[in-house]
Amino acid sequence: MEFLLILIGLVTIGGVLIVPALRRRRGGQEATAGALRATDPGEYGFVPVERLDVRLPGPDEELTDTLTEVARTQDWRPVSRLLAHTDASSELRWQRVQTLAGAAVHELARTPGQGGVWLRTWRVEAPKDPGGAAVHAEFLVRQALRDTSSEDFSMILEEARTVCGEAALLAPGDPVPYIIELGIGRGLGYRQADFEELWSKVRDRAPQHMGAHLAALHYWCEKWHGSQDLADEFTHKAAGAAPEKSLLPALPLFAVFDHLPEANLVQGLYRSAVVTRAIEGALYAVREAPADHPMLPHVRHLLVWFLVRAERYAEAIAQLRLVDGHVGALPWSYGPDPAAAYATYRALAVAGWEGTGGTPATLPQ
Repeated sequence: MEFLLILIGLVTIGGVLIVPALRRRRGGQEATAGALRATDPGEYGFVPVERLDVRLPGPDEELTDTLTEVARTQDWRPVSRLLAHTDASSELRWQRVQTLAGAAVHELARTPGQGGVWLRTWRVEAPKDPGGAAVHAEFLVRQALRDTSSEDFSMILEEARTVCGEAALLAPGDPVPYIIELGIGRGLGYRQADFEELWSKVRDRAPQHMGAHLAALHYWCEKWHGSQDLADEFTHKAAGAAPEKSLLPALPLFAVFDHLPEANLVQGLYRSAVVTRAIEGALYAVREAPADHPMLPHVRHLLVWFLVRAERYAEAIAQLRLVDGHVGALPWSYGPDPAAAYATYRALAVAGWEGTGGTPATLPQ
């Protein structure tokens, strides 16, 4: 019980300790270590923290195998083949482009001047490959957004915009180059009319694309070029017009997350009507969406974060069981150690459940 009280204390003051740590990309090593010592998630069949995959939000065996081969050989051809055989209109293609670009950024950060050789070689040897152009554009966007105060920030994004244009010409029906440009527009501060024109191009090609909506949402948020009202309007309009089996009803939860106060001292915030409606919308979406929807793990990861804070521990564990093993998603990826951040909340969920008398055997199926 003493351990549980410590964990509940961490959640109660999370607006002061944990939220800023995640949202400002700072560590939280002491809170993390304390939470991990408090209980043993292994009893629930969870993956040890050292084996958590930070590259992907959920399983994609084809992509994982390809990443392993590319890291070993630095040969770009397996990546090119994988993207060529991935439906251009599917969210899976966009997610794979994201992951590949992220892998190249990680390699370059780990070994400056040497990492990401496969991407540079790909662009030189196959300049007309639309997959290579898309990954290169996303790579540049991620490089720029790593440090928005850099003198090279705008220059890198301008280069990314040029590469996006090349990718769009190489594959006219592919929405991915336009989705990538949404991030460029956010960084370069497109006028709202110009951003809406770009958004119309995305919608013409992929009107129900969850990843595209998430990319556009950032522009409308208060910390970039919009406001909480504009973000809410954007997400609720998309959620309200969503067809059956769409993940778009989960979109308001992401807007809520992006507008949480830096320091939360309001008791019951995560049980408030606004947050509860957003959680219920996301729960409805994950129940209705196809089990193999590529964006489903993204929603489940954010649900874990909110459900733990709302002290809905059994529901949090139910979501954890469906995503455990992969942590390459918000909110964990905001911090310097996504695996540790995820493991903290996993431990909080387990400890909270056990603090109310629950056990692994009594969890709802």
